[in-house]
Amino acid sequence: MSDPVSALKNAAYNAGIAEISELGAVGMITLRGDLSAKVLQKAAVAAAGVNVPDQRQILTEGQGGMAWMSPDELLIMCAYEDANAKLADLQEKLAKTHALAVNVSDARAVFEVRGPDAREVMAKLAPVDLAPDQFTTGMFRRSRLAQVPTAFWMPQEDTFRLICFRSVAQYVFDVLCAAAQPGSEVEYF
Repeated sequence: MSDPVSALKNAAYNAGIAEISELGAVGMITLRGDLSAKVLQKAAVAAAGVNVPDQRQILTEGQGGMAWMSPDELLIMCAYEDANAKLADLQEKLAKTHALAVNVSDARAVFEVRGPDAREVMAKLAPVDLAPDQFTTGMFRRSRLAQVPTAFWMPQEDTFRLICFRSVAQYVFDVLCAAAQPGSEVEYF
């Protein structure tokens, strides 16, 4: 088995008002189905190691976690090397249930924006109210970042994590770096 190669090979930018970095290969499984079904909830919890999150929320524990994506979709995150085994287990547990589970790890890129101005960098690019009292740790949004779809959350204050399609990873990295240029502080937050 070959080693996974992330979209930008762990690219990083540290010369601006926030640190931008690609986090490398992350295991991700899209799970679609009736989120109120107990069998689906039980299988998802077993795969993610956390409870099913509420609407527009994310729960994480170590490398694992689960994000609410839509009324019928969850995103399960895990170590990259565990994704196929977790997928097989999900498919076995959900074989008699109307559900779809797919390993999307290689189709996505994950970035981190870190630093005291991380919120400003994100607010320049996403049409989401990122005021500290409106967007807090544990909240999860599917939105746009400049011109492309992304999903993001704050694992801790002053840190954002973003997921985008692998095909637009270079664009996302470039717009994040542009928004984090030295001297570009807006000082809104």
